[in-house]
Amino acid sequence: MTHSADILAQVAAILEERKQAEAGSSYVASLYAKGLDSILKKIGEEATETVIAAKGGDRDQIVYEMADLWFHSMILLSHQGLRPEDVLNELARRFGTSGLTEKASRSK
Repeated sequence: MTHSADILAQVAAILEERKQAEAGSSYVASLYAKGLDSILKKIGEEATETVIAAKGGDRDQIVYEMADLWFHSMILLSHQGLRPEDVLNELARRFGTSGLTEKASRSK
């Protein structure tokens, strides 16, 4: 398995496949079946676990929890008909722009 950005596309493809699966056949299919609120709740849990890991300072735990957070965020993207490329394109759009400038442009 690759450790490049291609993994995002591979995971996204599997998440799309799981949309068609029976709820009892996979964890992801069960989250899709439960709906948006369950997906959002899981993202909140994973975000909290990531914060706790960061406060603890254990690098391996931070990476582990961040992977869970990214994974569940990708489930949300897929559920909403979005793909990782949509987020990557937004990051590319912002690249080279001062964070202060970008933030100021949002209030207009």
